[in-house]
Amino acid sequence: MRTPIRAVVAALCAASAAVALDACKTFTPPAAAVQQTAPAGEAAALRVSDQDISDAWIYLMGRLLVLRQQRLDFERNGFQWNQLVHRTPGGVEWANPNLDVVYSEAWIAVDENSCVLLDIPRIEGRYYTWQMLDGWGETILNINERTFAGHPYGRYALCLKGSHVSIPADALRVDLPVRTARALLRVELGNSAAQAERLQHAFRLTPLGEPKIPAPIQVPLFANTALPRAQAFDFADAILAGQPDLNPGMDAVRAKVGEVAELVRSGAAGRQRVDDAVAKLALPALAGRLRAPGPRANGWAHPTVVGTYGGDYLQRTAVDLAGIWANTPAEVTYFAMPHLDGGATYTQTFAKDALPQAQARYFWSVMAVDATHYRVMRNPLDRYTLNLQSKIQPNADGSVTLAYGPRKPDGVPESNWLPTPSGEQYNLTFRLYGQISRASEAPYYPPPLVKLENQ
Repeated sequence: MRTPIRAVVAALCAASAAVALDACKTFTPPAAAVQQTAPAGEAAALRVSDQDISDAWIYLMGRLLVLRQQRLDFERNGFQWNQLVHRTPGGVEWANPNLDVVYSEAWIAVDENSCVLLDIPRIEGRYYTWQMLDGWGETILNINERTFAGHPYGRYALCLKGSHVSIPADALRVDLPVRTARALLRVELGNSAAQAERLQHAFRLTPLGEPKIPAPIQVPLFANTALPRAQAFDFADAILAGQPDLNPGMDAVRAKVGEVAELVRSGAAGRQRVDDAVAKLALPALAGRLRAPGPRANGWAHPTVVGTYGGDYLQRTAVDLAGIWANTPAEVTYFAMPHLDGGATYTQTFAKDALPQAQARYFWSVMAVDATHYRVMRNPLDRYTLNLQSKIQPNADGSVTLAYGPRKPDGVPESNWLPTPSGEQYNLTFRLYGQISRASEAPYYPPPLVKLENQ
């Protein structure tokens, strides 16, 4: 006897909700999105498998997540094209930020007749980078003393590749492969947040000319608990015609996106089939990648594909959801511990000869975010990260024990404790900025967590 489809969808919805991907909640599509073109829809239905639908949705969702953030930036966060927005420490409005740095942010637009001048002050002895990403969340550029050793500070002209714009003689031209990009400046807070902020405000953007900026794709401001399913394809044509995907080998999946969009436009039956396939295949695939974003050891997952993704668009979409604007492994090494119980208490002990700072050229940190929206969680200490500046106290033998949980365990100094809220799942993110490579040793993973009983 076949299980009724309504029961199948209900079960999938319940499973998705457990990982903050609720397939039962939707937003209302544009009125023009539902059309009755049955013959075309029937042809599309014959060409498209459920796996095709899943692949196309996962691919498209990465771009939708960036477009959602772009709309939030302009409508709620005060952005204007080619203008820097300087944030106070911890003052950014997106998923899984690094609280060890102060950020400045911008949306950059250039074309054949315009460039943008970027002025970077001289910074020594403190980590910084000017990162730029395309509209899919791919890192296209970092400017710092490591990537531009011959010109680590001064003036740069950010220009569209192939354009012929007159730039100042003192500016180093940097070609961009796209017309619009997201920029993030990170300056390490270090021992002086005030000095970091002074350096941050010394960065300047100056437009050269007025670019023609494409009209934004007005995607809905959907919640992580209500990711669009068939509705995602209401924007497929505009997305496919917009910013290109710089990765090679994407033609096949982009063709699938077009075919699924045709099926969605065919009418209620096609739309329902896409909804069901996304619930059955795509949402569980995305949830699985969020739980296991890379190789794992000591309970920690290490995303090895991050910042630039090649053909792994599932990883790209997962990162755009859980940690948008992630940088490349050359800049930072990430480790993730997903879906911990906020009501439990855990400890983590670093041996005397393997303290976290010994692994990083610049700095390390560990922070907690909720497992749904990937934002820091309020706690009585207003403490959201443990890092090099936390005044962490060692044990008598020189080792270091950190604690995570709603209650500080006995024997652990308060400086070593990151509070978490009871009744809420959360993720830990461990970062090493400038990981020190030791080719003769096994790959590094942070020590495991030990769950304490009766806490």
